[in-house]
Amino acid sequence: MKLFRPIIKLLVQALLTMLGASILIWALLPLAPGDVSERILQSRGVTDPTPFEIKTVRDELKLNRPLAVQYFEWISKAVRGDFSNSFQSDKPVSNEIAKRLPATVLLAVVSFILAVIISLVLAFVSVYFTDKFPDKFIRFVTQIGASIPSFLLGLLLLQFVVVGFGVGKIISTNSVADVWLPAVCLAIGRALDWTQILRSNLLSAMSAQFSFVAEARGATRWRILWRYALPNSLLPFLTVIGVGSGSLLGGAAIIETVFSWNGIGSMAIEAVAARDLPIVQGFVILATSIYVSVNFLVDILGFVIDPRLREVQNR
Repeated sequence: MKLFRPIIKLLVQALLTMLGASILIWALLPLAPGDVSERILQSRGVTDPTPFEIKTVRDELKLNRPLAVQYFEWISKAVRGDFSNSFQSDKPVSNEIAKRLPATVLLAVVSFILAVIISLVLAFVSVYFTDKFPDKFIRFVTQIGASIPSFLLGLLLLQFVVVGFGVGKIISTNSVADVWLPAVCLAIGRALDWTQILRSNLLSAMSAQFSFVAEARGATRWRILWRYALPNSLLPFLTVIGVGSGSLLGGAAIIETVFSWNGIGSMAIEAVAARDLPIVQGFVILATSIYVSVNFLVDILGFVIDPRLREVQNR
């Protein structure tokens, strides 16, 4: 029961967050400048739509009804995965997303794994050699590297790795063989941020009383790091990973465009340029759902790992 109550609270918070996000996402269409029907016709190639054509589209999409009615109909379809049809192709948005989603999932999963491995290795090496050359070098790299925009890093990789050394392809084929460069580019920013946070948490754990006791009993610095410091630093690290991994889908849009990766991120960029708002809405609500879901799962994992959090929520 002590675990059940905080989970219910988290679930309610997640649902309220998604409700608020859905209202903002839906409002992209009616609040955008210009007439919706005219924008739809223009995206389909009708440069100068007639009043009759505009009225036909308005009647077809039932845009004359009150906004509240339009929202509730839209959200009732959205929860079933129906985001209407694309303005350009007139095909269901869900089908367009489904075709490109596997490529983005592959990129996001590989990037996440690389980011976790890189951050763990760098943080461990940095703390093990505290205030020595490896630690100072890693701190310098994380501070400088975390400030480099991902698109700039992607262009540098294309120029020096692909063009300079002939490793990889400029036009990706969405295969596992081509995923590594865009995945590294997407992972670097997250990994350097996570390294700084994990290093700070590990240093705090290394200065705690239990670490001094373990050292007095003959434990090596490596064993103290792995056996005692990491478990005590795991919860805040998981929280940071949850927040960062949820944002991978949003960051993938820029990286997919730079590396010509045919995923839903690049599709969203194309939709923005073409003012294809149903595609944009579908992408944003999918990204928001993943972000909220990942953070919800991380919070639950925190309650399972640390009983103190359950006591706070149950008060």
